Amino acid sequence: MANSLHCPPDQPRIEFVPDDLPGMYIEVRATSPGQGTFFLRYKDKTGKTCHQKIGKSTEISLSDARKEAKKLKAEIALGANPRAQAKVQKAVPTFAAFFTDTYLPYVTPRKRSWKRDEELFRLRIKGVLGDYRLNQITRQQVQLFHTSLLSGGLSPASADHHIKLIRSALNLAVLWDLLEKNPIKGIKLFNVDNKVEHYLDGAELDRLLTVLKTDENRNVCHIAMFLLSTGCRLNEALQAKWEQIDQASNVWRIPATNSKSKRMRSVPLNPSALHVLAQLDTASEFDHVFVNRQTRLPYTTIMKVWSRLRVKAQLPRLRIHDLRHGFASLLVSAGRTLYEVQKILGHSDPKVTMRYSHLSTSALQQAANSGSVIV
Repeated sequence: MANSLHCPPDQPRIEFVPDDLPGMYIEVRATSPGQGTFFLRYKDKTGKTCHQKIGKSTEISLSDARKEAKKLKAEIALGANPRAQAKVQKAVPTFAAFFTDTYLPYVTPRKRSWKRDEELFRLRIKGVLGDYRLNQITRQQVQLFHTSLLSGGLSPASADHHIKLIRSALNLAVLWDLLEKNPIKGIKLFNVDNKVEHYLDGAELDRLLTVLKTDENRNVCHIAMFLLSTGCRLNEALQAKWEQIDQASNVWRIPATNSKSKRMRSVPLNPSALHVLAQLDTASEFDHVFVNRQTRLPYTTIMKVWSRLRVKAQLPRLRIHDLRHGFASLLVSAGRTLYEVQKILGHSDPKVTMRYSHLSTSALQQAANSGSVIV
């Protein structure tokens, strides 16, 4: 067919019309010899002549174009309007436009991890789904993307984070009537349990405490000791202010803006935590509790120094967050209930605290053993 798709020398375009299918034609332009575009010409309800593109001859065969033209003619006869449907389709934004112009502005004041959302989208999601309109995204398409993230070297948990983000964005699109339904609702995640927790035994704890009590970087050592004494999160400690510390009642009140649960919570200060605070000299000079004397600004990270400290304590894999686990394990091992641990650590969901249940079982076992009368 390509050999016949040419314009006469004196014409910029020409239409070839089949005798047995009125309305269908293929348009050939002088600028694109050897190829053309299939169209269906029809009249809408107002009598206006419309032209519906079917496809290029390089993308669809004549036989398939004829089938599509017959299908369109039948739909039009039943009242459909392909042009109107095409306008509706174009009115639906692409995923990239929706994410940038609508999703991000919405979640930025509502979600602390919005920067992480932007990063996931920019690095991996945009290149795969960004150019598709919201109603063109399919379940299979997203599932294949999900699987490809593993072959690209990401962990199952990281791959799941991408799907959760896509699902959340599409849920908002449904809420705002840009989609009828979420095409990936209920999509199966990998859900691999990759939680890593390091509970310090007695010897490890002794080595760590020796380093924290003697290392020359006293500021970071104080921060680590405070984490181990309160079970707070690193960001909570770095953002702590003296006005939040009630030393008369031995309570630290963390405001909702600094708490992961987004609720104000009170942390009881034990003698160890109070001892750390007593070593600091920032109360009369700064608002924040932990301040870098060199910059005279609150700390934003301690990871470089922490990496050195843990190696010095012969605990090269001990994460800063493991100090929180260490505090919880000390509570449970001392016989405190999981409910008490939940309240002190500020877990909004008791299921999170259940990770320490095996430590509780161990403490109960030791208690039971102490009552043994046979051996």
